[in-house]
Amino acid sequence: MNSLNQSKQLVGQEAIKYIKNGMKVGLGSGSTVYYMVKALGERVRTEGLDIVAISTSEVTDEWAKEFGIPLTNFATVQELDIAIDGADEVDDNLQLIKGGGGALFREKVVAAAAKEFIVIVDESKIVSTLGKFPLPVEIVPFGWEVVAHKIEKLGGAPKLRKKDGEVFVTDNGNYILDCAFEEIHDPIAIHEQLIALVGVVETGLFVDMTTKVIVADNRSTKLITK
Repeated sequence: MNSLNQSKQLVGQEAIKYIKNGMKVGLGSGSTVYYMVKALGERVRTEGLDIVAISTSEVTDEWAKEFGIPLTNFATVQELDIAIDGADEVDDNLQLIKGGGGALFREKVVAAAAKEFIVIVDESKIVSTLGKFPLPVEIVPFGWEVVAHKIEKLGGAPKLRKKDGEVFVTDNGNYILDCAFEEIHDPIAIHEQLIALVGVVETGLFVDMTTKVIVADNRSTKLITK
């Protein structure tokens, strides 16, 4: 296992220590979350940990089923005790850019429903100012060109996400614009400007949502709180 995957495994194992018997758990998306879900499934199997989970993507659904984690949905559960997810960038104020994997809308719904939102990252994701990673913005397909033009007027440089030569479509049937803003010094203002545009479903700016960040290198983890 290379050093990056070792870091992801370490931080995933550390995060599940916060999950207790009887909890309703939000499972994020992405490669770091994979190791967390795998480790959580091991606790369910070996300790009989009694939990139910809601996942943020169809891929995470499959991981949960593979590792034996019971799933539920928001028709049954409206509040979660904890949600654990990764991030593409984390700044000094624990503000996030998320959405590199394309699941930002469901990730934000799950995070907003949780009493505690824990973010797990390797040390490369920690930045002083957001924006080096292009900001994902989920939009409806109809009229996406109009939305892209309006984002340009706000100072972003939007690029329609594609995968394997085709337009990338989210689990919700939407498109994603990856928007280069260079440096985002006021994530609240940028989010509010973007979310006000007709056609924007959600932005990848997760503002004032994070309670804890667990950061790992390939040898150890550290906890960051506000």
